[in-house]
Amino acid sequence: MKLHFLGTGSSSPTIRRGVSATAVQLDDGSVWLFDCGEGTQIQLQRSSITTNRITNIFITHLHGDHLFGLPGLLCTKSSQTPPAENIKKGNTSSVVNIYGPEGIDRFITTSLAISQSLLDFQFKIHELLPEPEQVTEECQVFEEGSRERNSPLLPNQLPGIHIRATKDSQGNASWLLRDDEFWRVEAGWVHHRVPTYGFVIRERNKPGSLNTTKLLSLGIPPGPVYGQLKAGRSVTMSDGRVVQPQEVTGLAIPGRTVVIIGDTKDASPLSHLLSGCDVIVHEATLDDTLKSKAEEFGHSTPSQAVNFAISVGAKTLLLNHFSQRYFPAQQENSKRPSVAILQEQAEAAADSTLHVQCAEDLFVFEVPNNHQDE
Repeated sequence: MKLHFLGTGSSSPTIRRGVSATAVQLDDGSVWLFDCGEGTQIQLQRSSITTNRITNIFITHLHGDHLFGLPGLLCTKSSQTPPAENIKKGNTSSVVNIYGPEGIDRFITTSLAISQSLLDFQFKIHELLPEPEQVTEECQVFEEGSRERNSPLLPNQLPGIHIRATKDSQGNASWLLRDDEFWRVEAGWVHHRVPTYGFVIRERNKPGSLNTTKLLSLGIPPGPVYGQLKAGRSVTMSDGRVVQPQEVTGLAIPGRTVVIIGDTKDASPLSHLLSGCDVIVHEATLDDTLKSKAEEFGHSTPSQAVNFAISVGAKTLLLNHFSQRYFPAQQENSKRPSVAILQEQAEAAADSTLHVQCAEDLFVFEVPNNHQDE
């Protein structure tokens, strides 16, 4: 699993740095995109990621620097997908799922409809319905009944769903987006000026290594049976013996957990979902000396991000969403501060249990595999 930071700046893109977009490349090569600020298409062309590998898109909130690039990206992806005839033949492997706050459907479909843009792949748009505490005075309050579609679906658009929060015994809210044999993806809310979410990507535990010595001692030669046992399925032999996978595999390998958080001045409402997380991507818009200004606009500083990561026991903290006032570290300017200041402040606040790093555009972080539990 790799994290590709396509844009790490805030507000608007510059020649030095793009705005929010992070691609998670899974081990099978598929890509999940988190946020899609203006210019994300250009950043993708500068990376090793291609749009035709994007299968899921997640939008943390509806500020422009996190979604203005989405309509164009969808159109570019459409130009790189197989012909529409594949859809007519029932090939639904290219369906793209888009998740975002209430209003994301209206934004996408209005943009595509007005520009008469036909997507040559099937897609679904799923909206996360906010909890009352997320709706600040600054939010646009939707009119009664606006959650119901008043227009037909666009060509190749399949019905999405409205996802409501569920609450645990402590009243903590979460939105379940995906739950299968490989992944569990949940969203939790964080404090910002509009309804904003953090996404928790939790990989399922992987089967342990096959014990070939044990397999051979049981009279099981190499072959397709090994693959079935490795996949966690029991096997009935020709003599009637049933071999269970736990008999011939080592301890399960814990899955990895990656957390990508949208803009926030306080991510604590998300904490209940983060036990055992390997990597947190958290914003650090302004340096510690500008903490009051950061909080005024719903943002965080390096020390605040570090304190949050430590509080949930994260192993690695990757910082992004830097104000464009900070030059990239490799572009030192005597008249302007650089991201090196944010890195220094984060390192000073971190303890020995946390690795912290400021990401820059096109930085790639490989999430290491976990070891077997002892």
